[in-house]
Amino acid sequence: MEDPMSVDVEIKPRVGILFNSEEEAYYFYNRYGGRTGFSVRREWAHRSLKDKKTITSRVFVCNKQGSRKKDKRESNIVKHRAETRTGCPARMVIAIMDDGKYYCRDFVEEHNHLLHLPSTSHMMRSQRSVSKLHTFEIDLIDDSGIKPKDMFEDMSRQVGDGRNLGYTQQDQKNCLQTKRQRDLSFGEAGNLLLYFENQSRVNPSFTYSLQLDNNEQITNIFWADPKMRIDYAQFGDVLSFDTTFCTNKEYRPFGIFVGFNHHREIIIFGAALLYDTTAESFKWLFEAFLEANGQKKPITIFTDQDDAMGKAIVEVLPETWHGLCTWHLMQNGIKHLGNMMKDGSSFLADLKKCIFHYDDELEFENAWGKLRSDHPVENSSWLDSIYGVKDKWAKCYIKKTLTIGMRRTQLSESINGDLKDYLRSSLNVVQFFKHFERVVADKRAKELKAEFDARDKMPRNLFSKSPIMKQAGEVYTPLIFEKFQKQYEWVSACYIKYKNESDEVREYVVSIVDKEGEFRVLCNPYEQMIHCNCRKFETFGILCRHALKILEYLDIKHIPEAYILRRWTRAARSIVVQDSKEKEVVEDVHMDCSQRYRRLCPKLIKIASLASNSCEGYAYVDKATDEICKHLEKISFNGPHEAVSSGQPKFQFSITGSLQ
Repeated sequence: MEDPMSVDVEIKPRVGILFNSEEEAYYFYNRYGGRTGFSVRREWAHRSLKDKKTITSRVFVCNKQGSRKKDKRESNIVKHRAETRTGCPARMVIAIMDDGKYYCRDFVEEHNHLLHLPSTSHMMRSQRSVSKLHTFEIDLIDDSGIKPKDMFEDMSRQVGDGRNLGYTQQDQKNCLQTKRQRDLSFGEAGNLLLYFENQSRVNPSFTYSLQLDNNEQITNIFWADPKMRIDYAQFGDVLSFDTTFCTNKEYRPFGIFVGFNHHREIIIFGAALLYDTTAESFKWLFEAFLEANGQKKPITIFTDQDDAMGKAIVEVLPETWHGLCTWHLMQNGIKHLGNMMKDGSSFLADLKKCIFHYDDELEFENAWGKLRSDHPVENSSWLDSIYGVKDKWAKCYIKKTLTIGMRRTQLSESINGDLKDYLRSSLNVVQFFKHFERVVADKRAKELKAEFDARDKMPRNLFSKSPIMKQAGEVYTPLIFEKFQKQYEWVSACYIKYKNESDEVREYVVSIVDKEGEFRVLCNPYEQMIHCNCRKFETFGILCRHALKILEYLDIKHIPEAYILRRWTRAARSIVVQDSKEKEVVEDVHMDCSQRYRRLCPKLIKIASLASNSCEGYAYVDKATDEICKHLEKISFNGPHEAVSSGQPKFQFSITGSLQ
């Protein structure tokens, strides 16, 4: 046997070369095959008779070795597969020695087929491998909703070319298939529970509820993460709920509770996957929603015209004002009245006036009567039905509750539109959750941008000398300040048409130059009380132009504290939110860890960028990184920031609601 040489120096097999392990021998022969132009595979192996595990000898062959077995179905096959075996004799045989190392016992170099070109060597099966790093990146990008083709193209660009990636699109497809099978290894129900359990373990403020049927099968699901609960505690006075969007291959209705924050950006209060849209399911859902939020009930809720939903709201939220979405109202009108609802028709114009125009109930009743007399309808059952719930959609009745400018379920529909960009009907429930999380993250990113802009840019104050406007600029968020300023712009056009100051509560009638209408304002300047019958403050949360005119007339230089609605202020998020057990709801229990991570990332990216510019720099950083990793692995991390283990789900969960 010749004196062995280092495997790192050798580039071609020869009899007598030594290897430390069977794996090292395979790696060496496979690297040789990659340079030469053939793919390698492991053939037979002999194992030790003592332990049945130790390999005593192994044969590595060219992948074209041998011949394909005859297919028993050959007579029924129309198109035969192409041949890939040629009986190639090329091989390398290794055998174990007394010291546990292996030596090359036999080597055949000759092939009986064409070898691959260097430009296509990356396509050979034994040269392709999806590394752990690439597997992690594939998982991450797939969860972001990016298409596999775009994913492969993006990752190829990162390494300069697809040939440098180390795997093909088919390998990526197989990796994704394996991932999805792994995601559903416990079935949809099991993985659903595992998802909720992990979320609850990461942050105890995460809450969820499941409803079971008589066969103990999961039917309805509700969940809310900590930020959703905090958002509801701070901005849950008015919300929208909608179930018009159905998702996943079972076509289950998806319901979502949404509202506005102090920047009038969309925020999410909770979500649900329902089995059906019966009154019982909605009743269970609303009860689960209240349970998650300490029984705090909204002032106003907007929904579509679903009778079952309306019935559940009456039972569970009897004190909440229930409004109907005006867009759904119009769509139902088109369905029932057809051509009468065409754009430009006089009937549609009169109907819109009844919905959006009249502030006085008597005016509305007169207009509705005129609508029915001017436009006879043969089948008037739909008009009769909506008139029966006029208090849920007519402006004169909606003025009685806080709406913050909401008249429809457009917020829920906006979320649904975003979901449709990412979801397909073939998705399973686990994939749905991941894509829903992405939509939620997008909405929260917009809120952060609004918060940044609110601190970075001040809206222009057209009345900089006015103490009231100066106060408004300091207190309100930019968008609300602009709406307040539009009201203030009309103050100079307002005039007092009538006044009675004989009583403690003074009465004023305010009109606007060249505009119809009179508005009655009551004010007690000593108790800082003011009220206008236009009810701008009661419905939206800021004082109207008529009230501001009276404040100016009475020489009151500041907005009374009682008329600054906290939900519209810059300090709206400064309150501490507690759950039903008086424990603080914490949005991110890993905030310190997250902040450290965000601060380190830019530094490490800069190091990688500088090191990649030279071989010397790369070698230095590569060695230093190994040392750093070894040192960090010795540090003990004992605390809530440890990674959550992903083992078999423990079926210990809290079920709220009654069994059907």
